[in-house]
Amino acid sequence: MKFLYDFFPLLLFFAGFYLFDIYVATAIAIVATLVQVSWHWLRTRRFETPHVITLVVLVVFGSLTLVFHDDTFIRWKPTIVYAILATLTFGSQFSAKVTLLERLLGAQIVLPTQIWRRLNIAWGCFFLALGALNLYVAFYYHLEQDAATRLEFWVNFKVFGLTGLTLAFVIAQAFVMARYADNPTQEDKT
Repeated sequence: MKFLYDFFPLLLFFAGFYLFDIYVATAIAIVATLVQVSWHWLRTRRFETPHVITLVVLVVFGSLTLVFHDDTFIRWKPTIVYAILATLTFGSQFSAKVTLLERLLGAQIVLPTQIWRRLNIAWGCFFLALGALNLYVAFYYHLEQDAATRLEFWVNFKVFGLTGLTLAFVIAQAFVMARYADNPTQEDKT
């Protein structure tokens, strides 16, 4: 259920794009993300950092998309979000006693500090890779095709490609965590 909750605005964006256009989809995504963050706050009296980052970037870049009627801004949004998440992840690696990943998941799973740090670096690198990949697909992939076809490809990539890559990465990270969760004192043999 949390999976659907987290991807609720993305699914509505996708539907809005195919039922209307990129501008209606952008407006729908802004409203849906605002509802998502507000609903979470009403239920828990706290905010989730990734949702708030997404909301702020979406409001700024989505508003620019709507005001200037230029989809360039909304295509930058995923890269900006991933860059912020990478910055926070790497920042916690070097400036905090506890990494961002451990702070988020440490109550659910016990892992050695060294493993938390490795996973944290992996997530930071993953966020950077997704941001770069989004830029490539949004602005350089299939330049020989017309703008509408390229935009449609980017929307599909954003919804299915980035989500699929993230899901695969989460599964891979879960296997790494499982390896050490059973015996948190075990050292990495690699």
